[in-house]
Amino acid sequence: MILNELKRTEVLMYAFLLVIHIIGIWIALVNPDFFNTHFAQEDGFIENMTALGLLMVAVLQLIRLFKLGAAKPLLWKVGVLLTAIVFFFGAGEEISWGQRIFDIQSGEFFLQNNAQQETNLHNLVVSGKKVNKIIFTQLFGLVVILYLTLIPWLYKKSSLIKNTFVRFGFPIPRWNQVIVFVLFTLLMLTINADRKWELFEMTFAMIFFLIFYFPENKDDVF
Repeated sequence: MILNELKRTEVLMYAFLLVIHIIGIWIALVNPDFFNTHFAQEDGFIENMTALGLLMVAVLQLIRLFKLGAAKPLLWKVGVLLTAIVFFFGAGEEISWGQRIFDIQSGEFFLQNNAQQETNLHNLVVSGKKVNKIIFTQLFGLVVILYLTLIPWLYKKSSLIKNTFVRFGFPIPRWNQVIVFVLFTLLMLTINADRKWELFEMTFAMIFFLIFYFPENKDDVF
């Protein structure tokens, strides 16, 4: 019964993403400007869904920490708490920590050093270079690629990798999740609009929720 529920959640998430991508591709073909200024606009539906997906991962991890933590070792608690903090940070950064929602003005530091004059770290400019490009695009992109491709293989081949991930409660993606993520990424790349990467970020958030909700090593870590 639990397995069927998890599978149903996965199918619904994939269907949701497919519908959003189809709509996005159609809008971008008909009117790329509308795609940029409305469909994938700042603080719009797509960006809010990204923040929601990241927040769901954080909440899921905190629930596991409180439900299972008493019977788990310290390293497991540290790992689960760390992932909750990372994804909560990502959700907050995505919406600039509610700055526009609550109409909060940026401080002097962010006005002078943030590319969009917003209260977030990923748009900071250091020595003329955007932190977003160096850390959140290049470095983070490399980590995600390795996590989705090399790590699942190493998890089965290396006892060191497996034991490390189990000890820290880190989930391993299932191959169908990786394949779907790649397919949606390829769909997104067909869009000829500047803000198409907002769709990628939303896909990342939703697929990673599924990875954490129903990982390959669920029985080992949760």
